[in-house]
Amino acid sequence: MKLHSRSLLLATLSPFAFATAAEAQQTNQPAAQPAPAAATQSTTPDEETIVVTGTRRSDRTVADSPVPVDVIGSEAIANTGQTETNRILNQLVPSFNFPSPSIADGSDALRPATLRGLSPDQTLVLVNGKRRHVSALLNINGTVGRGSAAVDMNLIPSLAIGRVEVLRDGAAAQYGSDAIAGVINIQIKNANHGGRVSLTYGQYYTTINDVARVTGLQLDANGQPQLDPTDSRYFLANMDGERKAHDGTQVTLAANLGLPIGPNGYINLTGEFHNRDRTNRAGYDLRPNFIRPTSAFDPREVSFNRLQFRFGDPDSKDYNFFLNAGLEVSPGWEAYAFGSYGHRNAESAANWRQQSNSANRDWSALAPNVSPTAANFVPLTDIGFLPLIETELEDYAGTVGVRGEIKGWKADFSVGRGHDSFDYQVHDTLNSSFGPDSPSDFDAGGLRYGQTIFNLDFSNQFDIGFAKPLSVAVGAEHRREQFKIRPGDTFSWAIGPLFRASFATTSANCATEQGVYNVSTGICSFPGRQAPVGAQGFPGIPENSRTDESRHSWAAYAELDTDPFEGFTTTLAGRFEDYSDFGSTWNGKFAARYEPIEGYAIRGSVSNGFRAPSLHQQFFTTTSTNFIGGLPVDISTVAVDSPVAQALGSTPLKPEKSVNLSLGATANPFRGLTLTADLYKIKIKDRIVLTENLGAAGSGTSAQNAAVKAILDANGFPSVGAARFFINGLDTTTKGIDLVGAYNFRAGDLGRWTLTAAYNYNKTKIDKRLNALGPLAQIPGLVLFGRVEGLRFTKGQPRDKIVLSADGDFGKLGLTARTTRYGKVVSPGAAAPISDPTSLTAYGPDDIFLGAKWITDAELRWKPGGGTEFALGADNLFDVYPDRSPFGPRPTSVGGVYPVNQIYIPYSIFSPFGFNGRYVYGRVSVTF
Repeated sequence: MKLHSRSLLLATLSPFAFATAAEAQQTNQPAAQPAPAAATQSTTPDEETIVVTGTRRSDRTVADSPVPVDVIGSEAIANTGQTETNRILNQLVPSFNFPSPSIADGSDALRPATLRGLSPDQTLVLVNGKRRHVSALLNINGTVGRGSAAVDMNLIPSLAIGRVEVLRDGAAAQYGSDAIAGVINIQIKNANHGGRVSLTYGQYYTTINDVARVTGLQLDANGQPQLDPTDSRYFLANMDGERKAHDGTQVTLAANLGLPIGPNGYINLTGEFHNRDRTNRAGYDLRPNFIRPTSAFDPREVSFNRLQFRFGDPDSKDYNFFLNAGLEVSPGWEAYAFGSYGHRNAESAANWRQQSNSANRDWSALAPNVSPTAANFVPLTDIGFLPLIETELEDYAGTVGVRGEIKGWKADFSVGRGHDSFDYQVHDTLNSSFGPDSPSDFDAGGLRYGQTIFNLDFSNQFDIGFAKPLSVAVGAEHRREQFKIRPGDTFSWAIGPLFRASFATTSANCATEQGVYNVSTGICSFPGRQAPVGAQGFPGIPENSRTDESRHSWAAYAELDTDPFEGFTTTLAGRFEDYSDFGSTWNGKFAARYEPIEGYAIRGSVSNGFRAPSLHQQFFTTTSTNFIGGLPVDISTVAVDSPVAQALGSTPLKPEKSVNLSLGATANPFRGLTLTADLYKIKIKDRIVLTENLGAAGSGTSAQNAAVKAILDANGFPSVGAARFFINGLDTTTKGIDLVGAYNFRAGDLGRWTLTAAYNYNKTKIDKRLNALGPLAQIPGLVLFGRVEGLRFTKGQPRDKIVLSADGDFGKLGLTARTTRYGKVVSPGAAAPISDPTSLTAYGPDDIFLGAKWITDAELRWKPGGGTEFALGADNLFDVYPDRSPFGPRPTSVGGVYPVNQIYIPYSIFSPFGFNGRYVYGRVSVTF
């Protein structure tokens, strides 16, 4: 292959872009230009490769872009064992992170991804250059991206993608809200003929590292199970090696077809069906499961199946469709349309409710004034139950527009609509407060989000004597958003007759109510009416959470782009936005690239940006069950303007404000080798975060938790263990560096090869906690965003990531080999630091430290001819797992015991590569 030396610079090209396809040049072309044939999609991009992200200039190439833009082509996307877009990007983009949470309610089915260690909602996602709507789901549990609503990129079939452009720079001045970490622009294929059909089948074949295979309990001479003398929470067990698993079968059938419309039009269609069976990486639950009214254990303990928990990927079934079309309607004018429809059903599990759990007690067997004991325990189910959370996601989007030329100005007029719905059902569970009258299946409610966007864009070029014409772009945008919450059925959330809150009254009235009267406090309590409230596993959304909110915004922008003299490129952009709920913002950006010597350049940018508080963050309200310190507890998330949130110190949310700085260099020391380095610094003020859990089961001291719980009780939440809400809680600084090297060469008869290396280092620190305590100020030492969430922000994602790969084609064979090093991660536990319990930065005794791991993937391909390709591969070839979570007694120097759940929940959900082990797959495809 012969390339001009400058084309080899490809200064901001992703290390995997050398496998990119020629459709990188054909996406979003006017319909008047024939779409290139499918057969040409395997050529390597050259200096004419045009990027459309980070600039509105029509002739800006990857090589001369003043900001780093990774370009990932469809060939690189196809040559992986994954078919989910987020998982593919996690393999290919060093600054991209996509962990795999489990037992996290809706986040099991719609997992958040991040760029440069920032929040998922601080990355803007575009499709064909137009803003994509976010999901209706708000991630509110203890996962990466807690408190955010992000775009579900897995709804976009990977086979529909012509290329992905990842702008690693702040761009709010060009695209508006959310573009703080960067922009991901997904370009959809637009070929007018040909296509591809692909069938992928895979399964996990793994030995679950450090998870023992239990063959039975150890019994004493009387046939009774024995408790572990070092930790009496567990039985002693007989073990034989490590547990193995062959599960998680995945089948993906996808087809892409291009058809002509008239002489210069096209319609490109993609359909995808994806079925995934669940995985389970749970350990054996060695806790006593059955109530123990006497010293003897229930004889069922011996034969009880101790793999009741599910910990891994959920069962899911997806149907995704994409359409991209264009038609020349008159000379120089094109009408275009693109749209998608996606549907996903997923089923994940909540925490196992033991037979002895209070949620499994028939409280109707007790009088209201009788205290529950083991002796008077009557179960609702024989052995306990595992609540199953079924989620149904339905998503559609469509954009129509026209583009052409008006008096020398290129014009683009478009309107787009996107809508996402997320519904919950809970099965095999109970609302214990209704006792035996409780149903076992519930409609737990749902969420809705909609977005409508109108865009007007104009651009022109003027020759003013510079090395290149001055490109001028101006435009406007109007956006309308809606957010709705649909309550669940009454049984899913209502307080049944078997829960009664304490209240102040007289002794005589308390006796009439069959309560227990405390003379010193005047409080009448009901120890026999303390049944947990709501559907276990996922309490339904209550009627008083019904929400229907909307807002609108207007924006106008201008952008200038030119080369004042040869080798010097500049971009200047500004944008004004006005929101109906919080006001207006001004944002600007300047970027430049200077190439003093051919093949060597420096580049940099400075910009300010913002992210508007989402409707989700302002108005979301619900209750869910979290696992804190190994125990399940109900956590209520309340709207910012609710009476409870205001009682706990909430104030109206402001937009996040950012300042981005970047400085980089590129080099092409000899033919075929490209090197790039980019330093960046992102300062964000008033970051919107979800508070710590505040209440009886909160993260404060016992006295602080009790004081907050009293406020919750007084405001109508007697059965809620804790509450949380959104605040402008942090100022942060993120610093990092991206290094990329790629060597593209021919090796004679051994074919064409690309060797690549990419490195990302990323560090976030909290500059200031904004503890607007308000009415909580009388509680000494209480903070709204404490140690646990602070560590998740600063340590919960890999500090660094290395990707090394080799990709080659030799004759009819092809090979891709990739190894990725994920850096260290800290998963904070609930226990406070022993030496300094009030510290917001010190480590606690239950914090989990995940060491760096190398994950290796490999794929071998064979093309016998006729457009047919067979592939065999393995992701995580060497079956690597994250470090196992410790369980049992802590070291004697620390004392105490680790959380009880860590014996059967063996891995942290913060693992950046998941915890499923080796995945082996095969793929057959036909290109025509």
